[in-house]
Amino acid sequence: MAASLKIAGIRKVYGKADKAVEVLKKIDIEVAPGEFLILVGPSGCGKSTLLNIIAGLEEPSEGELYISGKNVVGVAPAKRDIAMVFQSYALYPNMSVADNIGFALEMRKVPKPARVKRIAEVAAMLQIEHLLERRPAQLSGGQRQRVAMGRALARDPQIFLFDEPLSNLDAKLRVEMRAEIKRLHQLSGITSVYVTHDQIEAMTLGSRIAVMKDGVLQQIGTPDDIYQRPANTYVAGFIGSPTMNFITGNVASSNAGNVFSFDDAALLLDRPLPFGARMLGQRPEHIHLNADAPWRGEVMLVEPTGADTYVVVKTAVGLITVRVPPNTPVKVGETTGLSVSSEHSNWFDVQSGHRIV
Repeated sequence: MAASLKIAGIRKVYGKADKAVEVLKKIDIEVAPGEFLILVGPSGCGKSTLLNIIAGLEEPSEGELYISGKNVVGVAPAKRDIAMVFQSYALYPNMSVADNIGFALEMRKVPKPARVKRIAEVAAMLQIEHLLERRPAQLSGGQRQRVAMGRALARDPQIFLFDEPLSNLDAKLRVEMRAEIKRLHQLSGITSVYVTHDQIEAMTLGSRIAVMKDGVLQQIGTPDDIYQRPANTYVAGFIGSPTMNFITGNVASSNAGNVFSFDDAALLLDRPLPFGARMLGQRPEHIHLNADAPWRGEVMLVEPTGADTYVVVKTAVGLITVRVPPNTPVKVGETTGLSVSSEHSNWFDVQSGHRIV
């Protein structure tokens, strides 16, 4: 049965007195049995430190950590029944693939027949049966990562921890391995926590995403929640590629109703908003090229990506990225109009960056 995980008020401080650095600031997260949680954020945000605390490789300065209802703070890593997959693979070069996968079982004195059976099961799950006699040096990066996951899977742990396992792979292999990790999670149902700085990995892999910045949990929710309703401008800018567009303007009353005025344009609001300076957030797919729109700018860049084309327009309120269909007739240097829709609007406080609506 999959384990639950509860992170309660976890703080981590390095150093003492005036040299103290707080890298985790009261983190509270609950992970349901069988869930796949992604910890995402830039380098130095504290996500790997939190993963190491879950694994028992580091102890928190404050707070509690529960696995299936048991507080494991102070419990040795070996007694937490957790398996970890590292960025560096950490395979034994002098052992075959089969011996690498079965090493943890051998250390636990699992009888050889049971060990051989489990190695075969895991190899079949990972589709690496034909590699069992090879050494790590004879494998590609993707194959080595599969072996590293196989070693973790063989133990049948309570919780899987992944520490940026795909960072060393090329773009094509990362896509393949993302699909493989998702498939393995669906097959095994093991509670998993996955650390990455790649927001595409976060969006495609996780059942929930925890976005971190400077040791603070910014938002936790499903990929759709995070993308459609970011809690603040940091989350809105970090999740999504290209990033969300931000437009600063003023909300006021008019004869037609409340409007948001910016540059030479105005957006009639379909919801009540506090008057004054406000920030509108719009994804590139929710802003449109419109030759007749009063809000205008100069096309600075056209980026074809195959399925879509991204057009970057320089306006009085900043650079705006628009997603358009491929082969849309638009050229660098020309002037174009832009229109926005209130249906997909995200509204933020200008000073704090926190979401209003």
